[in-house]
Amino acid sequence: MIDRHGEIPKKPVQEPYRTKVVESIRLPSRAEREQLLRDVGYNPFYLKSQDVYIDLLTDSGTGAMSDTQWAALMVGDETYAGSRSYDDFEQTVRDITGYDHIVPVHQGRAGEHLVMQSIARPGGIVLSNTLFDTTRAHVEYRDALPVDLLADIAWDFDEPHPFKGNFDLDKLRAALEHHHGRVSAVVATLVNNLACSSPVSLENMRGVRELADRFGVPVFIDASRFAENAWLVTQREDGQRGRPVADVARDFFALADGCWMSAKKDGLVNIGGFIAVRDDQLADECRQRLVLFEGFPSYGGLAGRDLQALSIGLREALNEDYLRHRVAQIEYLHDGMREIGVPVSTPAGGSGVYVDVARLYPHLNPDDNPGITLIADLYLHGGVRMSAGVFHLTTVDPTSGSLVSRDFSCARLALPRRVYGKAHLDHVIEAMGDVVDGAHESPAYKLVKAPRVLTHFFARFEPVAT
Repeated sequence: MIDRHGEIPKKPVQEPYRTKVVESIRLPSRAEREQLLRDVGYNPFYLKSQDVYIDLLTDSGTGAMSDTQWAALMVGDETYAGSRSYDDFEQTVRDITGYDHIVPVHQGRAGEHLVMQSIARPGGIVLSNTLFDTTRAHVEYRDALPVDLLADIAWDFDEPHPFKGNFDLDKLRAALEHHHGRVSAVVATLVNNLACSSPVSLENMRGVRELADRFGVPVFIDASRFAENAWLVTQREDGQRGRPVADVARDFFALADGCWMSAKKDGLVNIGGFIAVRDDQLADECRQRLVLFEGFPSYGGLAGRDLQALSIGLREALNEDYLRHRVAQIEYLHDGMREIGVPVSTPAGGSGVYVDVARLYPHLNPDDNPGITLIADLYLHGGVRMSAGVFHLTTVDPTSGSLVSRDFSCARLALPRRVYGKAHLDHVIEAMGDVVDGAHESPAYKLVKAPRVLTHFFARFEPVAT
């Protein structure tokens, strides 16, 4: 693909795999796409998969499993208790994390639910670099307050800071000094999804652990994208370059008291997750709730074959050829977007490309829902599905320690793992070029249905006539 300035973009890294099975996809006509958007209230979550040409809505559970994983399904042990597949899974997670207690769950939000029932106290505070949206909802469900402690640089899409996902340690210190009696836990999200999938440095994580220890507060990791974070650390952080990714990941886990994971990301499976902790009491509480909500502790709501595939996927996710290609695909899409004038967060992150919708549509106000405008425009121009959201965050003033609010809006093109090739990415870039060309004429959208929890999943919109 030659870009609109006549330059040839950087050659992408070749895929470290071959295609063995294919799935047909279809691009609906422009007229079909217009009608489909109207039918679903301009909410991409309501679109049917057969009506989407390139699906960049999420990287969660949308990846392709390897031949080794598919073969492993056939040896899954479906025994209710004492499953051999659980033993394999347990050993794999122990090897990667170093934690003693391994509790399987059917996906990440199940792990968040079980852990937050123990650690999030009503009236308490959970501190984070930023929480994933379902984690945030589970904290709030416990009548606790999520507080996000990103550095202000994270909101500057043009600033090429290599670790925008870091905690602002001054904010963390202020939060602990002024509110430590209410703080239930510190949670590090790796990579930091809301910070445009930017990584957290190992140096920053050490600083987090030191401050948490000073105030006697436990530290947990949202490990959903732990391998991508570790790979980016080996590429960007002084003193970590060239180290084995598995060793870097283990260093992060050593700095926390436990983790939970949606294995639908860096587990390279379509369903699954786990909790891994050091504390005996917390593990017992999670297992007891597991039986009530998920299943017996040796399967946790998963089939034995799913556990078998997950054991392999976790190890494949640490393969450096895979990670090199994975991140190179994100960089290729990111660089292509920048070349055609799309305001994207730089440098590229670990799971997708993030767009500054306010700059793309300067004629629209925040109340005009420019994220929905982009979702509609990209689907209309290319049959590409993506997501956008406005996040109402609470943070801390590092000087006074007072809690302050701020909003952050962005749109995300999340790339599934091992699914799309260069021609697919070129199609997305070309479609986004058409979006840029017509952005000045794009309409505002008004909200016509707004649920109280996780609005972006269920809301409906309609365009405002110009």
